Amino acid sequence: MTMLHNSLLQRWPQLKQDRRAVIAAWLLIALALALLPFVTDAALGRSWVRIVDFALLYILLALGLNIVVGYAGLLDLGYIAFYGVGAYLYALLASPHFGLHLPVWAILPLGALLAAIFGMLLGAPTLKLRGDYLAIVTLGFGEIIHIFLRNLDKPVNITNGPQGVNLIDPISIAGINLHQTQQFLGITFYKDYLYYYLFLTIALLIIFICIRLQDSRIGRAWVAIREDEVAAAAMGINTRNIKLLAFGMGATFGGISGGLFAGYQGYISPESFILNESIIVVCMIVLGGMGNLFGVILGAILLTTLPEALRYLGELQQWLFGRIVLDPADYRMLLYGLALVLMMLLRPAGILPSVRRKRELQPTPVVAEHEKDTVYDSTR
Repeated sequence: MTMLHNSLLQRWPQLKQDRRAVIAAWLLIALALALLPFVTDAALGRSWVRIVDFALLYILLALGLNIVVGYAGLLDLGYIAFYGVGAYLYALLASPHFGLHLPVWAILPLGALLAAIFGMLLGAPTLKLRGDYLAIVTLGFGEIIHIFLRNLDKPVNITNGPQGVNLIDPISIAGINLHQTQQFLGITFYKDYLYYYLFLTIALLIIFICIRLQDSRIGRAWVAIREDEVAAAAMGINTRNIKLLAFGMGATFGGISGGLFAGYQGYISPESFILNESIIVVCMIVLGGMGNLFGVILGAILLTTLPEALRYLGELQQWLFGRIVLDPADYRMLLYGLALVLMMLLRPAGILPSVRRKRELQPTPVVAEHEKDTVYDSTR
């Protein structure tokens, strides 16, 4: 195995230059993604296809927050508020609550636009804040949105209060209701399959946008602000507009994800948009690798599937001891938290950190030796 690993590392630069190898790799990835719901259903059951769907929604959220936290370096603990804005807009415009039933192609752009406006409204008064102070303000913003969602049921019933909004219209595309099982070429596509392909398509589109943003002038300006805002301003970067753009762009992805969530669930309530959800999305970015697109995706997948995978510890105990010694429901989240702590101790930069982030946390011997003579010592 070690010889195979070393051989692959040696041949990797050549494989990246081989056009046929690159095309074959992308075709294999596309085939795997296309067959994933069928394989998951056959191997683990339909409930795991639903978990994969939620993993894709969390990927959308993590990609949006990565723009704010990973690229621009602005710690946002109220990001889930934009998720709630998009979800409630979809629910109110596609349910009997107001008697409106607009199509999804009209609601999702509106949700993205409204979330972007809320994002810039959050960003405007916090332009001069950084670090802990910014985190506190964004946390407060998230709580304000949550309180509004819980209490805007009187004197005029807008959000239906703690009861939430139900009977939300399912997503329909080209006359195809994604809540209904569909037959195509003799293949049965269940509800969770159809939503999987929709979420996957939107996720791939957003990944493409993020890749283009990363190497654009805007993306480089975000990184410059993250590294040193004073130096960025001195170089002619309009830090105010660039930071507002980061808040607005990140919130846009959150609004889209919220609309998809509402259409998928058919019911939403304020309890779906609490502070804990914001913390989980931040953990996805930190665990996967802040600023690294594929690290963020990996973090979202792991933190979505790990709590559910730990449920199988009960079956493992049954197989080993003939009975359940410790109920997984009692310690599942304890093991989940322990895994996060160990990961941060062993790999503080994340599983797949960006090159810059890895260089900051793991300096080369030359840099470490130089820093011993300064006030800051990276080896301590």
